[in-house]
Amino acid sequence: MKKKIITIVGARPQIIKSSAISRAISTKFNEQLEEVIVHTGQHYDENMSAVFFDEMGIPQPNYNLNVGSGTHGAQTAKMIEGLESIFLSEKPNGVLVYGDTNSTIAGALAAIKIHIPVIHVEAGLRSFNKSMPEEVNRIACDHMSTLLFTPTSTGLDNLKREGFLDNSEGKATADHPKVYHCGDIMYDNSLYFSEVSSSKSTILKDLGLTPSSYILSTIHRDSNTDIAENMEQIFSALFEIQDKTGLAVVLPIHPRTKSKMKEQLSAELYQKVSTSDKFKIIPPAGFLDIISLEKNARIIVTDSGGLQKEAFFFKKPCVILRPQTEWVEIVNNGNALLADASKTKILDSFDTLYAKTDFTYPELYGDGDAASFICHKILEDL
Repeated sequence: MKKKIITIVGARPQIIKSSAISRAISTKFNEQLEEVIVHTGQHYDENMSAVFFDEMGIPQPNYNLNVGSGTHGAQTAKMIEGLESIFLSEKPNGVLVYGDTNSTIAGALAAIKIHIPVIHVEAGLRSFNKSMPEEVNRIACDHMSTLLFTPTSTGLDNLKREGFLDNSEGKATADHPKVYHCGDIMYDNSLYFSEVSSSKSTILKDLGLTPSSYILSTIHRDSNTDIAENMEQIFSALFEIQDKTGLAVVLPIHPRTKSKMKEQLSAELYQKVSTSDKFKIIPPAGFLDIISLEKNARIIVTDSGGLQKEAFFFKKPCVILRPQTEWVEIVNNGNALLADASKTKILDSFDTLYAKTDFTYPELYGDGDAASFICHKILEDL
């Protein structure tokens, strides 16, 4: 008899991550696992959500809660209410959640309260900054989970420090969870879709770009978009870098950033950025286009956790627009630098990485088959 897993997605990174597990189930575990996909609707912009299901070949969601935006409390409460109803109806063997969003914490809470095992992919990551909502979500989710899959050895160490023990005997339970270092499913996806992107994406041609002629930048965290001084510092640094190097800046614009730019930036800087033909502000890009932009960029400047890793996957240096990161390995290895929202630090970090030539890329994120490992352990342990 098949085991039924409910997968919770809601934000763009989770949709992308889920494709690795969905692909493994459909190609290797179709006789053993049944997947029911629930989209919370946390990201409601078409380009931030639906397009990813189409171009990545992910099965369309069985349910969509359409919660939309809102305060953390209101949004999470709506999710819990909707998810609990689905869980009671579907009676799954486990609920699989990804990462650290409100959809993640809502799925974990709704499941554990009615005694359904929680499976957390991307467990153990820590920024050690609880002012970030994501940090609170990921810690709480880990401590509600029955199966925890961490992508890195650092994540495994973090969980051990928090009291998680090696527990290889018997079936896993919420009181006796099992923790596995499995590698990163985004590495699975990057390997799989890199070739697809090369043949299908036309974004460089569409934007009139050539390889290594531009900086790829993404800015979306509220600590950067909702504080005028921080946004001013970041865009001022990007403009100065562009002016100094001649590199274009490609900025797939997050809805929050787009709504805040005119409000938060000084009139002079907003005018410069908006009218410069070297600042290519584009709508949110599909995953195949993002991969193409990452693979061909000279350098990446971002506050996105996902792009930090993907920069490493595609051997690109990265300036991180945050004071800390959960992906400490790439910083410790010299592939990325933390710059926060300081213009001085951004400029210094860029100059250092731009001049650096002795990068190394050890196998920090597994062998590219994390999804199969996760499916095997779900079947063994639940």
